[in-house]
Amino acid sequence: MLNQILNNRIILVFIIPFFLGLLSVFSFQPFNITLVNFLIIPIIFLILGNINKRSKNKYRKKPHLKNLFLVGYLFGIGFFLSGTYWISYSLTFDENLKILIPFSIILIPLFLGLFFGLASLLSGTFMKKNYSSFFLFCLIFSFIDYLRGNVLSGFPWNLWSYSWSWLVEIIQVLNPIGFYAFNSISIAFFCSPAILFFNNKYKYFIFSIFLLVFFSFYIYGSYKINNDEEITRNFEKTVNIKVISPNFNMRYIHSDKEIKDTIKKIVRYSDPDPNKETIFILPEGIFAGIYFEDLKKFSNIFNKRFSKKHLLIFGINTQDNTSNEFYNSLIVSSNDLDVLYRYDKEKLVPFGEFIPFNNFFEQFGLKKITQGYGSFSKGSKQKNFILNDLNILPLICYEIIFPNLIQVADKKTNMIINISEDAWFGDSIGPHQHFTKAIFRSIENNTYLARSANKGISAFISNNGKIIKRLEPSETGNIELDVPLINNNLKNKNDLIFFVLLFTYLFIFLIFKNKN
Repeated sequence: MLNQILNNRIILVFIIPFFLGLLSVFSFQPFNITLVNFLIIPIIFLILGNINKRSKNKYRKKPHLKNLFLVGYLFGIGFFLSGTYWISYSLTFDENLKILIPFSIILIPLFLGLFFGLASLLSGTFMKKNYSSFFLFCLIFSFIDYLRGNVLSGFPWNLWSYSWSWLVEIIQVLNPIGFYAFNSISIAFFCSPAILFFNNKYKYFIFSIFLLVFFSFYIYGSYKINNDEEITRNFEKTVNIKVISPNFNMRYIHSDKEIKDTIKKIVRYSDPDPNKETIFILPEGIFAGIYFEDLKKFSNIFNKRFSKKHLLIFGINTQDNTSNEFYNSLIVSSNDLDVLYRYDKEKLVPFGEFIPFNNFFEQFGLKKITQGYGSFSKGSKQKNFILNDLNILPLICYEIIFPNLIQVADKKTNMIINISEDAWFGDSIGPHQHFTKAIFRSIENNTYLARSANKGISAFISNNGKIIKRLEPSETGNIELDVPLINNNLKNKNDLIFFVLLFTYLFIFLIFKNKN
């Protein structure tokens, strides 16, 4: 049976990689079956080795490099088909865009799959059942993941390390070593069962070293979590935060009456105490269809229901009257809507908030997914919101998926706020995958994170990634917490360790290659 599979090009090159890619989605939220990665990645490694071995006989008349590329490419198509299909939900709210649903489901995996195809092509010609091949495989797949997260606008979604989100003890190493270094180590760990197929007397010893490394990660993580909890238990500098989850259906506001109705619901869900100093965090998208100037006409309602002891943080579209540019913004205001701070989103969603090569696509009548035809403008690098002891790093929607925004943040940041509109993605796995990224960012910056998401997961996350309180996508209401304003130098600020790790892999590859 096994020989029949190995001798069947269609099964080995096309079918198995594609279904392994589909299967990978179960390792991420909301499923968290991380064990499947210990099956998926070793099989890909062994398939590449098998194809490379047979290139001088079975496949000598066939395009060898093409086979290697197709293994990764078909795997990538399955990976992104099952992992990002939910993006198509965002096209269901505009009749003019529904025709694009089949294209979004197909074209996104076809494009993003190229990254895995490139990785398998570059590594495949060296693949054998030996250690030099193992480390080269980990090097190339790690680097390709890094490229995917940084080239063009970057899309670091569902990298392998995110499959550990449920085990916070393991991911504490994110803080000292960084996200991409941990992702690289995760690839090596998931691939380690392939070592058991090597013809080498030390293979069990080498495999046990991988187990020991991750066991040490767990020990370190448990110690750090216990130590952090001891520190924060009696932490004096705190601020009272209320996160609001209104659970609105996806809609655009078209009238003053709808604005009033929205405000009244927000006030009811916020349940403000006029005598208690509180910061209220409202999600992105609740004022969709209007601009800040439209909302400000109703400042009297806010002024009556919220007090001078309150601050409001919410998402809304803004316009620069000088340049006539439009922004997706986060506003911090007083109870009468006087703006204390404004952050304009830096990482815009391609086709969601802006159209790449806009002049070309306009000829075909293509518009962005959000309301209107004009693209939002990209915000410039801005300082954190600072008020007394509070130093907030704001992140809007999918900006939370980018580790570099955490790395370049003010080193005195003592809270991260993430607002999001997840109603775009319906009752799918999308909001759960989106929330996972917030857990990682809190650990990397060693900072509490408050997240307000409409029809997504709203939560308070501690500096070690533990979820203190949360509201599910279907829940309406608020959660409240006195957030400790933790600030120290234990923040990940670059990817240096990742590149050191890549050079280490390369060094080991060269040593073993020469010995072989």
